[in-house]
Amino acid sequence: MLIDILISKVRVKIFELFLGLPGQSYHVREIVRRVGEEINAVRRELARLEKTGFVQSEWRANRRYYSVKRDFIFLPEFLSMINKNIGLGGAIIKNRAKLGKISFAMLSGSFVKGKPYNQNDIDLFVVGTIVLPELSSIIKEEEARRNREINFTPMTDEEFNFRKNRRDPFVLNILSKPRVMLIGEEEELVKL
Repeated sequence: MLIDILISKVRVKIFELFLGLPGQSYHVREIVRRVGEEINAVRRELARLEKTGFVQSEWRANRRYYSVKRDFIFLPEFLSMINKNIGLGGAIIKNRAKLGKISFAMLSGSFVKGKPYNQNDIDLFVVGTIVLPELSSIIKEEEARRNREINFTPMTDEEFNFRKNRRDPFVLNILSKPRVMLIGEEEELVKL
């Protein structure tokens, strides 16, 4: 099954499209426009991905729409990989040197899965000595791409360690939820 999923440039572009903004549905011509590949190659890959269970399709009017199957067995792993390569996660990893000395950076599981925006959720949590104007610029680009606000919390190493050791409810809430680590080791992040 993995061999059918992983070996194609067109397939990688389709993965980036579907997992970059999960929850979206696309018709074939829209996918062709967005990935910049031939229609026959896109159709072939969509058929293969539908057979493996990664995407599902449905007819609406005269168009066939494709979307990610939420119960696909490897979905969490693929979401993690894609979010470290494109979008907000990819931008943070690529611009790590410009962003200061980051000890930890993580995206929340709900953000990665494309769940509806909730003002109480922290989408991005960053710990270290951070160049806030650079980080804000990256976040503004992603907000425009996703067409929604991104809730982020920067924290110094000292503040994070102090609040974690004091079992601060805000920090413990962040640490108790599913996440995708962009920078730093998860074990070190949650260790008390």
